[in-house]
Amino acid sequence: MQIRRTTDDDAEAAAGVLRRSITELCRDDHKDDAETLAAWLANKTPESVRRWIERAVVLVAVEDGAILGVGSLWSGGEIGLNYVAPEARFRGVSKALLAGLEAEARALGIEAITLNSTATARRFYAACGYADAGAPVPGFGKTQGYPMRKTILA
Repeated sequence: MQIRRTTDDDAEAAAGVLRRSITELCRDDHKDDAETLAAWLANKTPESVRRWIERAVVLVAVEDGAILGVGSLWSGGEIGLNYVAPEARFRGVSKALLAGLEAEARALGIEAITLNSTATARRFYAACGYADAGAPVPGFGKTQGYPMRKTILA
């Protein structure tokens, strides 16, 4: 598996991974509620991915030419995306993307990374050294975000 910067040519496949990951793997969050899913998926389009590439560090995990995961880091040190294709779950894709995003943040001199975890991913982030950083916040529709933080530069 290779972790690399996303290109415009990856946008369609990356958006597909985002949409499938949310729909299939985040059921504990959206509970198959149509309005919640519509709100969450609204910006998970190839056009949005192309815009994010211009404004953030967007990484993909690729294996045998297939995109298995997508992650993003905003300039202030916030992880906005870390989603994996359903068929690649529990294969280390999210962990590899997270390591790549943390390396990018260190290279930019960012001292701490923040994120709003889903309920689905909260244990994963805690296992990777992220700590709760506040009360839950409203997410998409019925979902909640769980603010988390990790210091990466001492």
